[in-house]
Amino acid sequence: MTSQISVVENGSVTLPKGFQAGATYAGLRTYSEDKRDLGILFSEFPASAAASFSTNRILSPSVTTSKKHISSGRARAIVANSGCANTCVGQAGFTDALEMTALTGAKLNVSGEEVLVCSTGIIGVELPMGLIRTGIKAVSLSPEGGNSFARAILTTDSVTKEAAVSFPVGGKTVHLAGCAKGSGMIHPNMATMLSFLTTDVAMESGLLQAALKRAVDVSFNMISIDGDSSTNDTVIILANGAAGAPEVRPDTPEAALFQEALVQVCVGLAKAIVRDGEGATKLFEVLVEGARSPDDARVAARSISSSMLVKTAVHGNDPNWGRLMMALGKSGADVEEPRISLFINDVCIMEGGLPIPFFKDAIVATMKESDVRFRILLGLGDATATAWGCDLSDAYVVINSAYTT
Repeated sequence: MTSQISVVENGSVTLPKGFQAGATYAGLRTYSEDKRDLGILFSEFPASAAASFSTNRILSPSVTTSKKHISSGRARAIVANSGCANTCVGQAGFTDALEMTALTGAKLNVSGEEVLVCSTGIIGVELPMGLIRTGIKAVSLSPEGGNSFARAILTTDSVTKEAAVSFPVGGKTVHLAGCAKGSGMIHPNMATMLSFLTTDVAMESGLLQAALKRAVDVSFNMISIDGDSSTNDTVIILANGAAGAPEVRPDTPEAALFQEALVQVCVGLAKAIVRDGEGATKLFEVLVEGARSPDDARVAARSISSSMLVKTAVHGNDPNWGRLMMALGKSGADVEEPRISLFINDVCIMEGGLPIPFFKDAIVATMKESDVRFRILLGLGDATATAWGCDLSDAYVVINSAYTT
């Protein structure tokens, strides 16, 4: 089916028909030229909606408000701010989140309950609602506003993360696009990240939710930068049917194609988050094959990708495969040492549980590339999983030792 999916270069969340977006600098973050910190994404037509939220036991009232509003399975708009997480500020957080949805709804002539709200930034600081009220009024929406919206959600990110694809449904060309932010506090079960996805496909919200869960499980839930998960993590998808294609129904080829497209976009955005990790210089991929179960494959891959010792080895171009074995063994996955084979950048360095002599300088040279790949064969079954991580550098410590100062 992949041949039916085409990447749309420079596509943004407003590529699908019937979506508009815009952003402004409201003064929530330190000023720099062309900076944005408050954005709105809007569907011109009623849309099915689905979401995945943080599993942290301490949640931003912005998350709680969006959870309540999306429970209907419908939404028309998202208002998002950076610079302030709206977390651990008491009842004011809920009051402010609701006001943001009401103000955005009034601006767009829709109910505030059709608006979802997302916040990202420093915890323990109340939203500066005076600035936000003025900022919401100042946002100008257009079909060309997708990139501006993507810039409004950035915090320590150095680049925007955007992806878009097109594919056929019922003789019509439909689109699916997304943007994301995230650079630190990233760990499986999502992280300090936001991602917003749009599609002009028509789909019932229950099917949309199931498709999003599957996509998140193999993308945003399989990345790690620093082992911390945030209070504000949110992934939202809106499907408004504006392409005019027949509704996508369960257990059809069209549903399978939509799922593949959604996974492709989410994986692309997830990898972009890791590649832009705070202080990161490399992305590394962990492919676990031959696990007894999908759960075993996932926990094994995630354990390796999130290991601080593996991350530092990657940063130093050190082929210390013992660290991979350590992380595999502590994962809780079912493993049998005599069955394990291990590869670094396609070079086998362990087979049948025993080390294979290799030319260390050659492996070091390959690990100096911007992408490093680890492949672990467990030899116990046919389940596979892939996770992604980034190296841990001195710059990460510098960034996070002065985050609020």
